[in-house]
Amino acid sequence: MQIDPAELTDACVLIDVRDPHECVAGVLPRAVRIPLGELAATIAHHVPSPATRIVCYCASGARSEQAVQLLRSLGYHDVVSLRGGFQAGVAAQLPSGGADTLPELSADERLRYQRHFALPEVGSAGQLALKAARVLIVGMGGLGSPVAYYLAAAGVGRLGLIDDDVIDVSNLQRQILYSTAQVGTRKVYAARDVLLALNPHVAIDAYPEQLAEHNASFLIAAHDLVIDGSDNFTARYLMNDACLLVGRPFVYGSVYRFEGQVSTFRPGDGPCYRCVFPKAPSGTLAPNCAEAGVLGVLPGIVGTLQAMEALKIILRIGAPFVGRLLCVDALTGVQSEIATRVNPLCRCQNRLRSRVK
Repeated sequence: MQIDPAELTDACVLIDVRDPHECVAGVLPRAVRIPLGELAATIAHHVPSPATRIVCYCASGARSEQAVQLLRSLGYHDVVSLRGGFQAGVAAQLPSGGADTLPELSADERLRYQRHFALPEVGSAGQLALKAARVLIVGMGGLGSPVAYYLAAAGVGRLGLIDDDVIDVSNLQRQILYSTAQVGTRKVYAARDVLLALNPHVAIDAYPEQLAEHNASFLIAAHDLVIDGSDNFTARYLMNDACLLVGRPFVYGSVYRFEGQVSTFRPGDGPCYRCVFPKAPSGTLAPNCAEAGVLGVLPGIVGTLQAMEALKIILRIGAPFVGRLLCVDALTGVQSEIATRVNPLCRCQNRLRSRVK
């Protein structure tokens, strides 16, 4: 079922299911931005009652019809599509813009990112999407260093850095953001200084604390995606559960001696972290870098792959490692993939089933 823009009322919840880069032209008033691929996982957070009147729109009307069918399958019975989509809303003189309008690029930014503009998959619209993106990096060590450096260089508009550690001289073998002169400094503050020196057009939020139960959901909900730079299972399970709760993608990475792993966990699309790793191994089977050692260049390889995952997700290009675990062997140079699957007994599936009810 479809309705015309003139039939919109304040009583309905308006949902924009377009991809982030499409919102460069603005959004309709009061609209909640939920890309179609994230709708199943996040709708209950935004619209708890299945009796709520929901109106979905996209660019012209095709994807919003898919959104209507999806929401009805999840138990939302009063769902319709906006006939003609965003363009029809603008033509009907509904205002667009507001807080969700993406800022223009400055002359310096256009010069800085000109190699991106040469890519049809990025271009100016993609660069604006990067500028509007908010990424949380949990852990500013061997993985977080290259992730933060490349995302800042790429023009991701806001980076949240969370880590309660200080720089030790033993970190410098692999944590490329830091220098000898910064030993003893809080990592998040040292990283902020380096990243702003690299690109003054990005905003850096430094959180000198651990990700914990009291702050995980709040911090993750304030960002578009989360990147794992931690070195322990407890932090990853916490990231995973908070991402499921608020509907955010989670880019996982880990290193051990000469081996690394990368995967992306996206709520409602493929397995979650607990599906793949339902139980943490004992400490003797999963020692940290201080105990087992790690070749210094390996976190750079894995962290760069994680940064690439983040850019693909923000730009909606390529194929992120959803349902795939990439394994890197630094000694042989071999990269292999393991297919990962949803565990029907996992809590992530219980959450989805509860929404259908």
